[in-house]
Amino acid sequence: MEGRAFPTARSLGVGLAAVSLLFTVACSGSGGQEASGVSSDSPTVELTIVPADGESEVNPDTPITVTAANGTIEEVKVTQSPAPEEEAGGEAAAETAEAEEGGPAEVDTITGTLNEDGTEWVSDWTLIPGSTVTVVATGKSPEGETSEFTSEFTTLAATPGHRLEIQSNFPVSGDVVGVGMPVIINFDLPVENKAAVEAALEVVSEKPAQGAWNWFGDQTVVFRTEEYWEPNQKVTVNMHLAGVQAAEGVYGIKNHQLNFEVGRSQITEIDNDTHRMVVTRDGEQIQDFPISNGKATTRAYTTTSGIHLTMEKYQHLVMDSATVGIPPGHPDYYKLDVNYAVRFSNSGEFTHAAPWNGSLGQANLSHGCVNMSTEDARWFYENSYMGDPLIVVGTDRELEVDNGWGYWQRSWDEWLANSTLGEADRTDEPGSPGSPHGTAVGEQAEAAE
Repeated sequence: MEGRAFPTARSLGVGLAAVSLLFTVACSGSGGQEASGVSSDSPTVELTIVPADGESEVNPDTPITVTAANGTIEEVKVTQSPAPEEEAGGEAAAETAEAEEGGPAEVDTITGTLNEDGTEWVSDWTLIPGSTVTVVATGKSPEGETSEFTSEFTTLAATPGHRLEIQSNFPVSGDVVGVGMPVIINFDLPVENKAAVEAALEVVSEKPAQGAWNWFGDQTVVFRTEEYWEPNQKVTVNMHLAGVQAAEGVYGIKNHQLNFEVGRSQITEIDNDTHRMVVTRDGEQIQDFPISNGKATTRAYTTTSGIHLTMEKYQHLVMDSATVGIPPGHPDYYKLDVNYAVRFSNSGEFTHAAPWNGSLGQANLSHGCVNMSTEDARWFYENSYMGDPLIVVGTDRELEVDNGWGYWQRSWDEWLANSTLGEADRTDEPGSPGSPHGTAVGEQAEAAE
């Protein structure tokens, strides 16, 4: 994908790629020279650019529009020159950018969509706050005469305390993940205009899929596909957040790009009644382990049923019941040193080695974790990716959708219905549903409802 600029996938027209972010701005006058061999009596194409030349403090979420009279639009190029403080994006954003961005020129490029008759061009993405923007548009008359028009304007700067930034995300660039892996973005400020933020997040995969975003609170948004990712492919997430108005007067200040890889397909199924863990890789069973689940004397000691995802792993971990609400002094308090632990929920559930459990494959005696032999737990630890599906059946405690990464607990219809945009996003096509542009946040919120 490197070096390519895409139009939005939802347009009917042809997108015109714009140049990458530049830190010098070339100036040129409006209008153009009469083309050779064309009569001076021939009508000259006229292009109108909005925002107009000389405007200042334009809202960053204002779309750039170019319209043609007496001809068509041939090319539109947009350059942005951020002020130094906007370019830096703050300490937290700079750290995120260094960790995540694989192609800043691509994600900062302002592309646009041209209508079918070539008379209107509209930018796809929002603009960097506090920047000087130069739009150079070329039009052509019916007789073939070309003319160039320029508009240079500045965008409103984002004020301190009102700058939306990414606090964390999963996965991060360079990760190899399982086929169930979602994209999770945590923001540092609450998002009110969820539709615009969703529309600014572009997910592109090598193999066809469709997905959608769901919000968990006002600061966390999660992308999940309808079915598991097809294995062995690359996925790119372009976060066109610069200039998006997340709440009244709150603007994203920096774009980010996330690149990760989906690895082999590995799916684990645990049957609470048979006390077995079966691991299937790329459609073939490769392991069958004896295990011991939660003893289910209380809800807290009952292993959750449902579609989990492996989240993180530790070669050595101290498991303290105080972290799940059972403090020291309580009759059920425990503190254990365990090896080869793989987390699959936020309610204290791990697969791990339990050499003290003599009932593996026979009875459920744990506090809710999946007990395994040391050899088997080590194999699972070494062969698990973040985002591998782990399915538990047979208990009477259902995994909650927001317990860890229980996002597959929602059916696809429920997931799509919980998307603010309410439309599936084709990941093998560029762009995203909806528009990140807007005027008043309240008006956009009403439109989304």
